[in-house]
Amino acid sequence: MLGIGFLNLVVLIAYLLGVTLLGTLSMRKIKGMSDFIMPRRFGKWMMTMHAFGSGTHSDQAVSVASKTYTNGLSGIWYQWLYLFGTPFYWLIAPMMRRFRALTTADIFELRYNRSVAMLYSVISIGMMVTTIGLMLKGSGAVISGASGGVISPNIAIILMTVLFVGYGTAGGLGGAIVTDFVQGIMTIIFSFLLLPFVLSATGGMQGVRQTVADPQVFSLVAPSEIGFFYIVAIAINGLIGIVTQPHILSSCAAGKTEREGQFGFVVGSFTKRFCTVAWCLTGLAGIAYYAGQDIDPDHLYGMLSREFFPEIMPGLLGLFIATLLASVMSSCDSFMISASALFTENIYKPLRSKKSDRHYLWAARAMSVVVVLLGVLYAYSLSGVIEGLEFLWKIGPMMGIAFWLGLFWRRTTSAAAWASTLTALMVWWLSSQPFFASWLAHFDFARSWRIVVETQGTTEIYLPWQMTAYLSLGFLVGIATSFCTQRTAAEKLDRYYALQRTPVLEQEDNSALPCTLPEGTQPLPRKTLFPNTELELSLPSKRSLVGFAAGWLCVAAIILSLYWIAAA
Repeated sequence: MLGIGFLNLVVLIAYLLGVTLLGTLSMRKIKGMSDFIMPRRFGKWMMTMHAFGSGTHSDQAVSVASKTYTNGLSGIWYQWLYLFGTPFYWLIAPMMRRFRALTTADIFELRYNRSVAMLYSVISIGMMVTTIGLMLKGSGAVISGASGGVISPNIAIILMTVLFVGYGTAGGLGGAIVTDFVQGIMTIIFSFLLLPFVLSATGGMQGVRQTVADPQVFSLVAPSEIGFFYIVAIAINGLIGIVTQPHILSSCAAGKTEREGQFGFVVGSFTKRFCTVAWCLTGLAGIAYYAGQDIDPDHLYGMLSREFFPEIMPGLLGLFIATLLASVMSSCDSFMISASALFTENIYKPLRSKKSDRHYLWAARAMSVVVVLLGVLYAYSLSGVIEGLEFLWKIGPMMGIAFWLGLFWRRTTSAAAWASTLTALMVWWLSSQPFFASWLAHFDFARSWRIVVETQGTTEIYLPWQMTAYLSLGFLVGIATSFCTQRTAAEKLDRYYALQRTPVLEQEDNSALPCTLPEGTQPLPRKTLFPNTELELSLPSKRSLVGFAAGWLCVAAIILSLYWIAAA
């Protein structure tokens, strides 16, 4: 029975059919494009599980366990790259909701112009294709490991794709959020369920320490690869790029008001950080459990599941595999819908502006299928999960530079948005080329500062230096270009910043055009830290400061908990 037994197979099929049916039922609430891509009707706990579910999927457990197996405890930073940015989510979520946008490209069009919105759409659709491919690749590895290699990763990818495309194109974002609630609960349970049994088999953390002699395995900071500079660089890179990930808008803006999105985005994200601890410790215990064996690190999590879940309870392995599949499906359909919305709303609709809402709805559904097919092709081309993850890190922040410059500085222009983005892309491409790294290696400072490193016999630019280069030059070119180009019209800027000053209230009319205040709503007066300048740094509210401080306490608690467990 596909290497997992009859009962497990029955549980797997029943769960997948149930989740698919649940997502498809949301089709009844879709009346037009806004219902398909941004239904603003959900409460705090649905938003919490949506933020957790859309941001958590089995490829992440794969990458953390895989990197922990090869690098030790410091491998956790492959998913903790957003940890130090998480307290900022308390401030980011209300900001994103107040734009009243259907897509993030709407925000770029409001702040800059349509050409910048189209640039963002093209880059982000590519990013969503990459994300879908990465998740399918990682999930295929888990399923293959859990079935003992009987289920091919390619077969698993096809199965997941057919199911989530089916209910995703039917139920839209509402279907994704509903299924996220169910699969989010299951993901939390299974993230922690495996760990105590693996640790018991290895004699606990003390047994792991006795089996693994290298002390660097138990260090959160590994100077050889994941050191302090590495952690800081990926944290800044992640914070700059988080706002321009297309699905983040729905995590912040699909709630009834901004408070639902604020609570859900932060609590859901911190829930994921806690689950990451379990994935990392499972990978650490796997080092001891498979000591002396040659295994594929990407298959570690699935292999451990196959070893232990059948011993815990009959049918549990099937439920575990189903949960992994469902987590990927409900994340992929969120990304699929975000990408199709960008194409339909910000590329297709401007070119064919006099069609019916029903026409655009079906165009979005058709584009959803195209996006997923491209993602599947990308999944087949990937040699490993970590390779795809590092690529995704670098694409995300490219337009984040223009987003943050435009948010905090009125002088930023449309030309600067183009210049900063293209500069960052060019620097990223150049620094990724072997010939450039080989040329740079001839200089003493490049080796003494560890700008270039040797990886499996290949000379490469060290990842933190690459991030520092494209972010720094992107910001500098954006600022310089702003001083040299024509200012954005004051009326356009006033509309943009008026949205940011005006909270979303209960029972607000959501039928207004994107990025428009409802009729009769008066924007609040401008209150900034530097009132006589062109800087737009608003005075924070008491709620913002308290939530931000609480976020940092959670960060400290998570890090200390991992350190305490690993040191026990």
